[in-house]
Amino acid sequence: MAHSIAEIAAALGAQAVGDLGLVVRRASEPAMAGPEDLALAMDPRYAGGLSQGRAQAAMLWPGADWQGLGLKAAIFAPRGRLAMAGLSVMMDEGPQIAPGIHPMTVIDPSAQIGQGAAIGPFVTIGAGVRIGLRARIASHVSVAEGAVIGDDALILQGVRIGARVRIEDRFICQPGAVIGADGFSFVTPEKSGVEEIRETLSQRNEIHEQTWTRIHSLGSVMIGDDVEIGANCTIDRGTIRDTAIGRGTKFDNQVHIGHNVQVGEDTLLCGQVGIAGSSRIGSRVVLAGQVGVNDNIFVGDDVIAGGGTKIFTNAPKGRVLLGYPAVKMETHVELQKALRRLPRLGARVAALETVIAPSSVPPNTEED
Repeated sequence: MAHSIAEIAAALGAQAVGDLGLVVRRASEPAMAGPEDLALAMDPRYAGGLSQGRAQAAMLWPGADWQGLGLKAAIFAPRGRLAMAGLSVMMDEGPQIAPGIHPMTVIDPSAQIGQGAAIGPFVTIGAGVRIGLRARIASHVSVAEGAVIGDDALILQGVRIGARVRIEDRFICQPGAVIGADGFSFVTPEKSGVEEIRETLSQRNEIHEQTWTRIHSLGSVMIGDDVEIGANCTIDRGTIRDTAIGRGTKFDNQVHIGHNVQVGEDTLLCGQVGIAGSSRIGSRVVLAGQVGVNDNIFVGDDVIAGGGTKIFTNAPKGRVLLGYPAVKMETHVELQKALRRLPRLGARVAALETVIAPSSVPPNTEED
């Protein structure tokens, strides 16, 4: 998509210098940039790449010597990644979904489709579904009976949306996600081994055969405005109440949300995060890759958990966590330092034992 330097700077609210009429068609890393690319070098560390590429214009850090870098034009970005967010909106052509409804799509007569919708082939839309204005739905999506999807949705290939799921406006969903599958909820007629272990924290009185009885999921899923769901995420419906995802929350790929979970607003869940059933996650929480959250606990507002952290107990608001099990980040750092010292400590203890061992052996009292 072609834009002049002046147009880009105006859209970003940024300062531009040089030939403002210069047109660029793509964004590029500095070393790979061609004459029609806007090189992204918002940090001095990336300036060296400009000499390896052929860019005539670049997005730079404030105060950069753009002429000394051999450029004809430059845009100055005080906050580089924020500027990149705005630039990416301008440069992204988005998926190619033809306007209107493809003839190979099946839509129940009772469904309501908002004006301006673009629905691709092999989509199935069930009874009583309501889809808002300007929705874009790619091929092989299914929307089950009674689901409601707000305005300006973008739902990509192979997404499955279950019965009675409610989704607000500006929803984005990447390929392969499943929203509204049944929760993983089973019970045994007698007390199960799992229940015993929860009570005793290790002891089992008797091990015997057990059979599992299914608890059906009567709730559904409720998703607020401006939520984004990554590829192959799974969000289970609630047992009685709805599983809920708050406004502005973003999921990376392969995130799993168990039944009855409540996630707050503007929360960020990175790849392979797993939230077990009936837990509550606050607002503005950030859980890095492969974080796990135990069932029936609460993670407070503004908690940040580093990659691989396993949260087994309630986490107070604002806490920064790391480790398995989760502890305060500063505690985890001290524990890791101590762990690295253990081999040396063990060697010192062994050396001391060789010194003190002879004197610690009791004298021989046996008679000849």
